[in-house]
Amino acid sequence: MSIENIRKFIEEKAEQFGAKVDNEFNKPYVERNNTGQEALKDNGAYFGFIHPEEEASGPFHDFSLTIFPNDQDKPWLVCLGIGSSGFKNDYALATYPGLRRLFSNLTNEKGFCKSDFSDIETSLPKAITGATDLQHIKNTIKTYTKVLPTCQIVDDPESEKGKQIIGAFVAGYAKLREWATNKDHRKAISEALEPFLKKEANDEIEEVKSLLKERKYIVLQGPPGTGKTRSAKSVADEIGAKIFFTQFHAETSFSDFIFGIRPDTANEELRYKEYLGSFAEALKYAVENSKEDVILIIDEINRANLSNVLGPIFYLFEHKMEVSNVEIEISPNFKVNKLPNNFFVIATMNTADRSLAVVDFALRRRFAWYSMTPKIINGLSKRLENVYVNVVTEEEFFFKEDFAVIEGIFNWYASSTELDLQPGEGYFIAKNELEMLNRIRYEIFPLIKEYLQEGLLRNAKEEFNNYFSTRINLSLFE
Repeated sequence: MSIENIRKFIEEKAEQFGAKVDNEFNKPYVERNNTGQEALKDNGAYFGFIHPEEEASGPFHDFSLTIFPNDQDKPWLVCLGIGSSGFKNDYALATYPGLRRLFSNLTNEKGFCKSDFSDIETSLPKAITGATDLQHIKNTIKTYTKVLPTCQIVDDPESEKGKQIIGAFVAGYAKLREWATNKDHRKAISEALEPFLKKEANDEIEEVKSLLKERKYIVLQGPPGTGKTRSAKSVADEIGAKIFFTQFHAETSFSDFIFGIRPDTANEELRYKEYLGSFAEALKYAVENSKEDVILIIDEINRANLSNVLGPIFYLFEHKMEVSNVEIEISPNFKVNKLPNNFFVIATMNTADRSLAVVDFALRRRFAWYSMTPKIINGLSKRLENVYVNVVTEEEFFFKEDFAVIEGIFNWYASSTELDLQPGEGYFIAKNELEMLNRIRYEIFPLIKEYLQEGLLRNAKEEFNNYFSTRINLSLFE
């Protein structure tokens, strides 16, 4: 295998991604090349790019793109490395969750990705240091074992697959170094990364239907705008079930959901009458109509004090419960010792609402949890008032450019917990450009501003501010 061919390939890719090596005053990188015969003979050969402020030789700082080659037709190792001198300019970058997310997508079972890219104290796992594929460079790997946050074994660097992996690592390095200065550069980077970042399009409705059939009681959880309630209703409609619907809030009580008494305001004298809550109504209908599926939809299940609302019926939510000798009273003259087979529950939970009641482990064990994340709505492409969008219906459009910007900021800067705050695709559906601008101004802008005021997504504040300033001429800091 020709090291020079791969070096040339990498340099060409870097230029496609925006790295102009002849830029005298703003060099994109410094190249390191230690692939002479002595280095190859000693299995200590390497080449790649380091931070443009570093020297051409000697110890260096910060992230590098490093490749350990050989001339024995044996596998190579392509890595995102850190100079043996540690961090100088890149420590903040190393803490961005999006950097790890990006490179974790570029590694497979023959690679490795650290959980913390700022960690230069932990060694590589034995799966890499002791890999039979890499025995020929074992000593080299041990030398750099603490400063290789992610690496991938490449069996044949000159094959199409090998070049695809190496090209993706170069694209990842181009992204972290921000080489791209125009749309052609950004397009080239996206195309190099796309085979590794492409997500399988799941049929959420079918998955939820299958899960519901297996577990009976499920919670659809996710950020606002991801279509949780709509999906719950769609599943019920496709099953052909009888739907009962309720929405929890802070004041929802046992008497609202199960059974209680209320004043009869139709009478002149003070009288009380029994009241069946939504759960009791749905359950009674299911018992009396055993051949018909019944689905109770509980919207925003974590807005209420669940222990108080569920009371003794909590015991019944075991999806494989057999008939027991314990009867739970739902209302006077109505007791059950198990929930009927034709009775199902779909609840929804907004993961972005941090003021809500905590769902305890006992409830989590009784329900299956299905996560819904923001996603692109695929459809026909159409230009609408100079904005590229996807057609949702004949009258509504999905503004994919705005969605992509917000999603990109969250993916790069948000922690795993903060990803639950990303506005879903529902925020980006509008009838025209004016409606979308109003959606950004009066819904998305205040939401992001609230997040920042609560100390969330701090590293992304300038990115968000730039988006809003450009799109709606509003600053987050005025």
